Amino acid sequence: MDADVVRAVNRLTSRWVRSLQPGNTVVSGLGLWPLLALLATAADEPGRGELAEAAGVDAASGAAQAVELMAAVDSAADLHAALGVWVHEQLKLSESFDSVVPAALSGTLTGDQAADKAKLDAWAAEHTDGLIREMPLDVTPDLAVVLASALSLRTTWVRAFKEQVKRLHDGPWAGGSWHWLERSDRDLSSVRLYDGVTVATVAGDADVDVLLGIGAAEASAGDVLAGLLAASLDVDGGVGGAELLAGGGAAPGVSVGTTTAPAPEIRVSLPAFNVRVEHDLLALRELFGLSAVTSPPRGAGHFSAISPEQLVVGSARQTVLARFFATGFEAAAVTAIGLMRASMQTSQSQRLEVSLDRPFGFVAVHRASRLPVVAGWIDQPTEPA
Repeated sequence: MDADVVRAVNRLTSRWVRSLQPGNTVVSGLGLWPLLALLATAADEPGRGELAEAAGVDAASGAAQAVELMAAVDSAADLHAALGVWVHEQLKLSESFDSVVPAALSGTLTGDQAADKAKLDAWAAEHTDGLIREMPLDVTPDLAVVLASALSLRTTWVRAFKEQVKRLHDGPWAGGSWHWLERSDRDLSSVRLYDGVTVATVAGDADVDVLLGIGAAEASAGDVLAGLLAASLDVDGGVGGAELLAGGGAAPGVSVGTTTAPAPEIRVSLPAFNVRVEHDLLALRELFGLSAVTSPPRGAGHFSAISPEQLVVGSARQTVLARFFATGFEAAAVTAIGLMRASMQTSQSQRLEVSLDRPFGFVAVHRASRLPVVAGWIDQPTEPA
């Protein structure tokens, strides 16, 4: 995968997680990025500049990079990705449309709302292996163009966790009983400290790892997740587990205990979690470069490379889920942006012990490229006993 694009997706995701509200959540910057990049190529100024800056691309090459990225993601063993664009059959297209949207990605909206919804929902279900069964977009009479991405991830741990019911007596989750996961590992390098964030890497058996991160008790979710995303690009950085063990375990969420194992090891424990969230992306339109293209157009409109008709972004939503359990991890995201006709617009030895027994973050990354797939925050366990 293109390293510059991976960094661009990481930056977009990092900005997004800093805006998250308290509570369990998960986001996929990877799901949104190709749509912004594609729109940047299709848009006129000032929207073109805003979208290109938000996506971190050259507007002229954004669409091509979006298609290339999704194809590269789809070639990974544990990942599936798809990109789709549907156009209303009565919308007049610009001569430049095919240069922006490859024919293989393009489908048709008929105007029959029930039939169009069924078509879009079926696409979402097909490309997330049934994890998400509906397109996060309302099908309305003024819907002229739909741009969507779908991602799904399923990986099995190289070493499974043991599951038990655990009642916590200290910390913010004290008093509750939760489905708790625990495992030991002799690979001390799987835990590292980066700028105040302790990162534990749980390796999948193919090409996806899940990074778990915990910061100081007073650290915000946004800061921890941004630190975790930065760590995902710096595999051998920070302070390794062997150094942490020698130093007495001075890191967030870390303590030093003993084990009967013949060599030092790490024990990681955390609650199982299952998080599903729906995001209204227009609530953060400035962050995503969508301010200009959601305002009433002047002259030819915002997307003359798509149609000579006046089009505006009328909706942008993402449905995303993540599940971390004893034997593996799965996640999925469907992101959709709807363009409306302007005239009809409606208004995430010794033993080093890592215990994630208070709010923590997670990021799933493609191992070889370090591309972040989903990033999330667990403010409260989700699986009570």
